[in-house]
Amino acid sequence: MALSRREFLGVAGLSPLAARALGAPAPLPRRPFGRTGIEVPILAFGSGSRFVAYETDEEALSVLNRAIDLGMTYIDTAHSYGDGKSEERVGHLMPARRKEVVLATKLSARTADDGRRQLELSLKRLQTDRLDVLHIHALADRDDLAAIEAKDGVLEAVMEAREQKIARFVGITGHADPVAMKEALERHDFDCAQMALNLARARMTWNDDGRAETIAMGDGSFEALALPVANAKGMGVIAMKVFGQEQLVGRASIRELIYYALSLPVSLASLGMPKPEMLEENVALGRGFQALPEPEMRRLRTVVDEPQRAAFARFLRHHADV
Repeated sequence: MALSRREFLGVAGLSPLAARALGAPAPLPRRPFGRTGIEVPILAFGSGSRFVAYETDEEALSVLNRAIDLGMTYIDTAHSYGDGKSEERVGHLMPARRKEVVLATKLSARTADDGRRQLELSLKRLQTDRLDVLHIHALADRDDLAAIEAKDGVLEAVMEAREQKIARFVGITGHADPVAMKEALERHDFDCAQMALNLARARMTWNDDGRAETIAMGDGSFEALALPVANAKGMGVIAMKVFGQEQLVGRASIRELIYYALSLPVSLASLGMPKPEMLEENVALGRGFQALPEPEMRRLRTVVDEPQRAAFARFLRHHADV
């Protein structure tokens, strides 16, 4: 039975108000990860370029340890981040903290054999023999989807990993093409999906020539096309590019950018945080999260004008997660 939007946005455990009344720090709210049977905190620790940017392993691991202590226990990394540095850094903590976290990585390979090799190396870097989430990384367009799902494509290796219980759940990520993402989710038995969901992508699509266009909300965004498919199939949904690689910071407040994404029917949002103080601020905002009313959601969709939307679309079309 499908959850209503209100039920989906509800959280388990103590509410922030109830926690404060008892004199305890408010925990990060948690939500169902689709129909997987597990719950996740509403904020994930994004371990991409912002995590790799810490100058030393010691500094990076201090921030990650702190994030886990604060309840940000979904860790989002990838085989390609920092040419393996991200997974290696995360792996340093796994002998001590593996049981506390939901560990997710992504494979950039497009053939099954390359995917198996990447998976083996990722497990070694992460110092674990199992993953909670394994994604196919960065779906680019329909041609890319055809390569992924071809005979001996990487989809075969990912599904094999789930069958062999190397990965509990499998999914796909993308920020470039809502139509390709919609088709991928419709056609395959994924447990989860990670997609660009922010106030600038809410009205964005692509024409047949690959040029960015902006359209009326409801016609061609991840929010309008791919997210409803994921919800209908009971997938866990991870919002990404919440800050638009910092391009949206200043168009709206950090609170508004995070709350916009979390007010959609998603399980959680993955955030990159290149400074320790950002972690503390984001966790505080997560603890106090209240879903934005629809009039406020509509207003936020108007804060980025059409030329800025088009420029942002071109950027994300060619942006690579590294």
